[in-house]
Amino acid sequence: MKKISWLLLGFYFFNVGNVFAQNNVESLFNGKDLAGWVQYNGKAKYTVENGELVGRTVMNEPNSFLSTEKQYGDFILELDFKVDVHMNSGIQFRSELNDNNDHCEVTDQHTPNRVHGYQMEIDPSARAWSGGIYDEARRGWLYPLEYNNAAKTAFKNNAWNHYKIEAIGNSIRTWVNGVACAHIIDNMTLKGFISLQVHEINDAKDAGQEVRWKNIKIQTKNLKPAAPDNLFVVNLIPNSISADEQRNGVRLLWDGVSTKGWRSAYKTTFPDKTWYIKEGTLNVRGSYGGEAANGGDIVTLEEFHAFDLQFEFQITDTANSGVKYFVTERENSGGSAIGLEYQILDDDKHPDAFLGSIGNRTMASLYDMIPALKIGEGRREKIPIGQWNRGRIVVFPDGKIEHWINGWKVVEYQRGTQYFYALVAKSKYVIWKNFGMAEKGHILLQEHGSHVAFRSIKIKEL
Repeated sequence: MKKISWLLLGFYFFNVGNVFAQNNVESLFNGKDLAGWVQYNGKAKYTVENGELVGRTVMNEPNSFLSTEKQYGDFILELDFKVDVHMNSGIQFRSELNDNNDHCEVTDQHTPNRVHGYQMEIDPSARAWSGGIYDEARRGWLYPLEYNNAAKTAFKNNAWNHYKIEAIGNSIRTWVNGVACAHIIDNMTLKGFISLQVHEINDAKDAGQEVRWKNIKIQTKNLKPAAPDNLFVVNLIPNSISADEQRNGVRLLWDGVSTKGWRSAYKTTFPDKTWYIKEGTLNVRGSYGGEAANGGDIVTLEEFHAFDLQFEFQITDTANSGVKYFVTERENSGGSAIGLEYQILDDDKHPDAFLGSIGNRTMASLYDMIPALKIGEGRREKIPIGQWNRGRIVVFPDGKIEHWINGWKVVEYQRGTQYFYALVAKSKYVIWKNFGMAEKGHILLQEHGSHVAFRSIKIKEL
């Protein structure tokens, strides 16, 4: 009887091994030691205990990364982990070392050969962004879970959690305990190592916090993407629409190469004098700072009622511009066409940032009506000159409207409410009858005398 049991057990392990081999699944951790791994940057303590890989925080050490010696391009990675409730961690992938950090917009000067690249966040804090995608030491947050509130409850504190990362071509997707969390399209780094992060700490009481990993397995061949989901997709490849975006009803509003679909406000032709196209960007020339005085605003030929509008923009020194919606051109204003406006501004240097009321003329605000919320450590997000930023305006069928910038929702309001009418009454728009209440309207890019560039302008009608 005992002999039969051993034979059955041996047969079981043989078949499990065959299943792994057939599915091209490789174990990255042998459960005994750190063979195949190398540590970069900080000196957090990594050990093997009871068949688990353990990382512990160390005071006055920068972020630490236990990294695979091998690099991986396309793969499906799955692992289990358990983390202390006050600790931050993450799984790096398609990551690399680079002294120059040519693409970095977020830098960490105190560590040579800084690890940078994609990271699937482990975040047990009240923010609950576990499963979001961060670009370590490079571009910062690419997919915070503000884009996907439903996924914030997938992570479980004081418990083992299961992570899955699917990186196939330009598509990167994440899951926490089977719940779809994030989806980006990006081609900045298509191959790199995988790392287990232990975050730096600045308080001695946090020393010795631990994160434990096990069942770290990767598949690199015969990859089959998971079934499509309905997540909002962040596409970082300029002027492109991915298959998932297209399936979700997203389309380009500007094709990246021509003036098709756009014209001057109040006119039938496009203002070639002021607007120009260069290397996939739509640019308005700088002049002396006047409003619509050097060729004018441009508007879509189409009109829209409910929509999710995305756009990337880049400001220059002392820039002023905006994206307007529900523009009807009925007002014949003489200057910029009238509509609800997502403000684009150099808050540090343009005088308009200090006018209006309580900051309601600053970046991403509903111009002259609602100030954009302060975000991140109690400060309004800094928008560096020359950096591409992701703007978003969502107009729901019921009249609720949201402004977003770089993954943060910073304005929310409802058209047609007493509150909305009170805001209009206190604004410069009080002179326009039924301001902001059109059933539908054009989308407008503003010319305000300074150089601003746009790209990746896309829309989904709701």
